[in-house]
Amino acid sequence: METKSLFIEFMGDSAMIRTLDYLLTERELDFSITDMAENAGIGRATLYRIWDNLIDNEIIAHTRDIGKAKLYKLNKDNIKIKKLMEIDDALILEELKKRSESQRAKVMA
Repeated sequence: METKSLFIEFMGDSAMIRTLDYLLTERELDFSITDMAENAGIGRATLYRIWDNLIDNEIIAHTRDIGKAKLYKLNKDNIKIKKLMEIDDALILEELKKRSESQRAKVMA
């Protein structure tokens, strides 16, 4: 069984959230459409259905072309994306604190 990320558990499981989760996780890298779909765990046709939303809301930005492939990455200059990065980071920090406290309790026991 596939485990869901903290972001997906918090925001819900949809193609858009899976795509955002992947882009937030790999926020420094750029990807082709095929790579983005595969790594987000959705089909290319599904990604194409949400593509206009990703572009229109400036969630992703075109970075470069390699041959015929166009590469895109998370638009970290977008204020909404900055807030989503803060939420993602907060979820991770909260989980790390819980695990640390749990480990500390086991050691003390």
